Amino acid sequence: MSASATHRQVLLARLVAALLVAFLVAGLALYGLSWEAHGRFWANVFERPSGPMAFRFILQPCMAAIAAIRDGFEDAKAERPPYLWTVLTDASRRRDLLNEGLIATARVLLLGLVMDGIYQWIVLKTFYPGEAAVVAILLAFIPYLLLRGPIDRLVRWRMGQAKAEKSR
Repeated sequence: MSASATHRQVLLARLVAALLVAFLVAGLALYGLSWEAHGRFWANVFERPSGPMAFRFILQPCMAAIAAIRDGFEDAKAERPPYLWTVLTDASRRRDLLNEGLIATARVLLLGLVMDGIYQWIVLKTFYPGEAAVVAILLAFIPYLLLRGPIDRLVRWRMGQAKAEKSR
């Protein structure tokens, strides 16, 4: 995401980050880290793809992939290093890059929180805020994190092939 983010995008990203943290803290405060809560969490997570609103298990990663494709193209054009590798190895740039990723996926994360909340209300008849946060991160941010670098490399490879063909 080479273009600087608008004030509105930054505010949305901050709101989403605050909601994710609040949901995680609320989930820990309400349900703790017991083996029972852990087992219920994973049972609920694995039941979600086969239940109502299963389309979000396709929709959210696809939306995150679109953001990753856009940003991967920008990374390739600007010849920036691969995203995930830089996040993992360059502590001086890690925070900025994660903020960039949060800004890029904020809408998808917010959509994920809302959709999981609706799912839980309909199916589980209760709300587990920590689960909603984790599912939103798994379906929206993780695909972005995993796809942006490979998209960058694929585009660079393709651009290299195009330059080689032109020089023939």
